[in-house]
Amino acid sequence: MADGATGELGRIGLKRPDLFREQCYIDGKWTGDPTHLVHNPATGGLIGRIPNLGKSETERAVAAAEAALPKWRAQHAKARAEIMDRWCALMVKHQEDLARLMTAEQGKPLAEARGEVVYAGAFFEWFGEEAKRTYGDLIPGPAADRRIMVMKQAVGVVGAITPWNFPAAMITRKVGPAIAAGCTAVLKPSELTPYSALAIALLGEEAGLPPGVFNIVTGDAEPIGRVLTEDPRVAKFTFTGSTPVGKKLAQQCASTVKRVSLELGGNAPFLIFNDADLEAAAAGAIISKFRNTGQTCVCANRFFVQDGIYDAFAKLLAEKAGELVVGDGLAGVTQQGPLINDKALQKVEAHVADAIGHGAKVLAGARRDSHGGTFYQPTVLRDVAPDALLCREETFGPVAGLVRFKDEADAIRMANDSCAGLAAYAYTRDLSRSWRVSEGLEYGMIGMNTGLISSEVLPFGGVKESGIGREGSKYGIEEFLEVKSIVLQL
Repeated sequence: MADGATGELGRIGLKRPDLFREQCYIDGKWTGDPTHLVHNPATGGLIGRIPNLGKSETERAVAAAEAALPKWRAQHAKARAEIMDRWCALMVKHQEDLARLMTAEQGKPLAEARGEVVYAGAFFEWFGEEAKRTYGDLIPGPAADRRIMVMKQAVGVVGAITPWNFPAAMITRKVGPAIAAGCTAVLKPSELTPYSALAIALLGEEAGLPPGVFNIVTGDAEPIGRVLTEDPRVAKFTFTGSTPVGKKLAQQCASTVKRVSLELGGNAPFLIFNDADLEAAAAGAIISKFRNTGQTCVCANRFFVQDGIYDAFAKLLAEKAGELVVGDGLAGVTQQGPLINDKALQKVEAHVADAIGHGAKVLAGARRDSHGGTFYQPTVLRDVAPDALLCREETFGPVAGLVRFKDEADAIRMANDSCAGLAAYAYTRDLSRSWRVSEGLEYGMIGMNTGLISSEVLPFGGVKESGIGREGSKYGIEEFLEVKSIVLQL
């Protein structure tokens, strides 16, 4: 236990204290000298420390993954699935501890953290089952004495880098299909939220995961990222984070022609048509915009509201946003936590100031919360200019900006006016319009009359500059499989 962190750990109140780990996990061993400080964004208090590893330690983790690969890849799918199923069960069993640990390091409301633990575990269960269904093909040959067979095999060692906003789910959504497919993995979690990852590794060990199959390194992103993207022993790289960083990492992967999956930034439009159910639309907007304090890549960033219901929707959304409870998730029931750090707070404030400078009017919030620190009040702005920063950039905070539109073509045009293409939402009771809008929006995922789209059975991912590849669903495991053709001469 780190000196000075006793108070924060006491507030977390783990029933199983050994889930809190301050060392990295390489080749089945806990290793590294904890030196990097990790703080609770809600209180500023010190939670603990983690190792600040670099190039040599990451290369050691890759070597461990490479050594473990042949035996793990050769293991039959049912045996891997049994381990994945136990892993999921252990996460559910320790849901409360994992949730409290997550709330402490990330700041999200405890109810959201509990939900994320179950959601995260579901990826282990789902992909364990999918591993049994990585079917091949028998293709009619070009001649009577030829047979063509197609099989799918694990791609190899996987390098993964995950963000801080979903400290458990972003890991299991990548590691789950990789390990289920027969790959081994080296993970770098965010240095802001490392403890969920380390607890998941401990539970994986208890589920029966062999040494070297899953490895975790923490530390400076640059040297760790260099190894994961440029080491030829790493066959596949997967990353969730900002678009600029994703582009840089993809360039580094090109040096060894790695397979790459990228889940990058969003700028999600939320369309509300005149015929929409306003109560349902406002409820969906609250879920989409304010979940995790607006710190999700799929949260609504631009609200396009049709003329006929603009004023009514603006009033209703402002009322609902004003009812959200802001506070420390470990201190009571809350619906909004803090922003992750000062940089995030400054970005939110800059976007709000810019929108107001462009003529927007404040309906709710638009100021720091009385809790201090990085807490910011849920904010609703109306009459936001389409060229305001709030519409052009991903805010990643609890700010809803409303833009007026006249007709369907106008709404789709404005919604598609972005280099991002991750998620979009629309509310209408017109069945024909729901199909036209779904097909016309240039986004990888569409929430039609719903503000919540995430599920382990959904192919999660975007188009344009929002990324490459899909996570979750039957498509997610394909990202970690190679297709091999075998031509048999009789």
